[in-house]
Amino acid sequence: MSTLSLAPAFTATPRARSTVRLTRRGRLAVFLTSLFLVLGVAFMLAGGAVGTGEAGQPAPTEIVQVAPGDTLWGIASDIATDGDVRSMMSEIERLNALESAGLAAGQKLRVPVSD
Repeated sequence: MSTLSLAPAFTATPRARSTVRLTRRGRLAVFLTSLFLVLGVAFMLAGGAVGTGEAGQPAPTEIVQVAPGDTLWGIASDIATDGDVRSMMSEIERLNALESAGLAAGQKLRVPVSD
């Protein structure tokens, strides 16, 4: 008869600990090298985004003074030739750097000139 051997097929040998340790100065050097490498790649990739050499033309605008009871919706609906009042409101807000649609009487707004 055959007997089964229960001995392990291999024996684990204890791994020797590495005697090389990274010092504080070494960690700083690795960190700075990695940082410069990432920044270098970022600058190389961002170099592809360039503008044209020609100056752009500003959109023609006119100044409108807000009367008592005027709303941004009302002003935009008077100007919007294509009927898209919401996009005209957004354009007026962008041109005047408005944070909200609230207006005050006497306020001067730059609005696009309708074609």
